[in-house]
Amino acid sequence: QVQLVESGGGLVQAGGSLRLSCAASGRSPNKYAVGWFRQAPGKEREFVAAISETGSITDSADSVKGRFTISRDSAKNTVFLQMNSLKPDDTAIYYCAAGWIGTTSRRPPEYPYWGQGTQVTVSS
Repeated sequence: QVQLVESGGGLVQAGGSLRLSCAASGRSPNKYAVGWFRQAPGKEREFVAAISETGSITDSADSVKGRFTISRDSAKNTVFLQMNSLKPDDTAIYYCAAGWIGTTSRRPPEYPYWGQGTQVTVSS
């Protein structure tokens, strides 16, 4: 079992930055790949970015490439999502999720463990 807690969300103006954190605890949290997903009101949950267990493989959605960066600090059992040049379309609840994948995945079912989410609101 792995427990995940997101933090770092908030209200920011378009063009601004936020850094989300996903703190993991429980059984061997650093042996899991971690993905970030987001869900806006009335929309389906969508993939944002993912990082492998070792941090050597990362993936990100085309909509955030060049703006968002995923990284992990294994010593702190934490995965970060640095979000720059934020747009109103980035407004959503952001969730981190963990799964024993071996690489990265864009599919939510690959991640059995989920955090409670953190709200990101970007004003125009």
